[in-house]
Amino acid sequence: MAQAAGPARNVILTVDDDPGVSRAVARDLRRRYGESYRIVRAESGASALEALRELKLRGDQVAVLLADYRMPEMNGIEFLEQALDIYPRARRVLLTAYADTNAAIDAINVIDLDHYLLKPWDPPEEKLYPVLDDLLESWQAADRTCAGVTKVVGHRWSARSSGVREFLARNQVPYRWFSSDEPEGRRLLAAAGADGERLPLVVTPDGTPLVAPEDTELADRVGLATTPAAEFYDLVVIGGGPAGLGAAVYGASEGLRTVLVERSATGGQAGQSSRIENYLGFPDGVSGAQLTGRARRQAAKFGAEILTAREVTALEVGGASRTVRFSDGSAIAAHSVILATGVSYRQLDAPGCGDLTGCGVFYGSALTEAAACQGHDVYIVGGANSAGQAAMYLARRAKSVTLLVRGESLEASMSHYLIQQIDAMRNITVRTGTVVECAHGTDHLEQLTLRDLASGRTELVDAQWMFVFIGAAPLTDWLEGTLLRDERGFVLAGPDLSDGGGPPPGWELDRPPYHLETNVPGVFVAGDARAESAKRVASAVGEGAMAVMLVHRYLEQS
Repeated sequence: MAQAAGPARNVILTVDDDPGVSRAVARDLRRRYGESYRIVRAESGASALEALRELKLRGDQVAVLLADYRMPEMNGIEFLEQALDIYPRARRVLLTAYADTNAAIDAINVIDLDHYLLKPWDPPEEKLYPVLDDLLESWQAADRTCAGVTKVVGHRWSARSSGVREFLARNQVPYRWFSSDEPEGRRLLAAAGADGERLPLVVTPDGTPLVAPEDTELADRVGLATTPAAEFYDLVVIGGGPAGLGAAVYGASEGLRTVLVERSATGGQAGQSSRIENYLGFPDGVSGAQLTGRARRQAAKFGAEILTAREVTALEVGGASRTVRFSDGSAIAAHSVILATGVSYRQLDAPGCGDLTGCGVFYGSALTEAAACQGHDVYIVGGANSAGQAAMYLARRAKSVTLLVRGESLEASMSHYLIQQIDAMRNITVRTGTVVECAHGTDHLEQLTLRDLASGRTELVDAQWMFVFIGAAPLTDWLEGTLLRDERGFVLAGPDLSDGGGPPPGWELDRPPYHLETNVPGVFVAGDARAESAKRVASAVGEGAMAVMLVHRYLEQS
């Protein structure tokens, strides 16, 4: 059996059923090319094909295939023909006896053979190396798929394929996208033994194939931390948006044993923003991914532990300990907790939208889909800054962008600078007083029914892309019965806990709650999840830092 293990390198593969000849060919190849290429040796066409599939999944690139013509069960031409399906760019060489030269010449037309060599090839310095030198030089000059990155094979209108791409992109995991309808995508599916019925196929850098993986499995396999290193911390930060990242940076930099827990990807809604232009210190603007990516690296530099794809389902109070329980039943505990769970975009309740989510209907920017919008008509639902930022970003590629706004104007909900930019873009249209009545399509979005609120008239428009930004819902249902929240689900803290200025129900300490402290001592809230918060990136970062200051004060008095 051929061996294809080891770190990723470019490969020369040789196959010959005669063990002595096979070893001799491999020996000569290693002597000349062993420092730059991995030499893989096989003694049958079947084992060579198996090795090629393993190499394909690992992300290795095969430069040259050197096959003996006369092999039982599968001759060299038959092997090279099947190998083309896996590595179509590999250079192909056939080893033949003098009596087989006609077959080799025919193979030039059948499989576009690059060269054939007569046995024996001694001395290799004259008969083997010059031929391979030329083939390797031409192969190196050709455009090849980059090795060593995660590969995703999916369908354009597969909701889970879109979700996996968004998860990897937001967690800054490099990946290459291959459509299941294209040749390279089909080759990867075949190499993994997948039929393409369940998508996406994810191939990790070490060659492990994953079929339609959940986020937790995907995070584990691409190198994101999902398991806590300890059982007890000084501070647990729940949520990795600007407030959570700010808390992690300040907590870890000030010596607290800090762990940040994020259910999906750090950055939150801000991380999905295509451009933030009013954040202090960035006069030319900064993308949400850039800003939160830097914050994540900064938190890690100070020693904060960051867990991804972990969903928190309960907060338990026991004496001085605060226990955070995960969806799998495991838990960690800490002296203090900062809730920075942020908000999620509200779902559009128009008929058809639920079934088409991820298949033309997206919540948030879904920036991984932007390239596919090239030359298309795009609809954006919402009138706040996030919708305006998405409109400006998508307008660079789309044929047209239409903002559908329920209100009478943008002035009440969008920053002035964004309104000015939108007014200056010729391919952006703003339709106020308009809502989506229904979304239509089979496997993907095809049309929208729009309704004018003033007249009641409806209109059917062609649409393949709709991005929805219609307000925010706090991610706090799991706190029911533990923390006090307002009627919309936002967490109450500090002076908002009591109308009369007294302590909240059940409060047992002599002092009143600190400004960002909830009705449970030692549990703080920061950012968009807090009732009456400013809902701005800068204020969220500031609240994260302030919450850490209050954590220190709490710990000193505990």
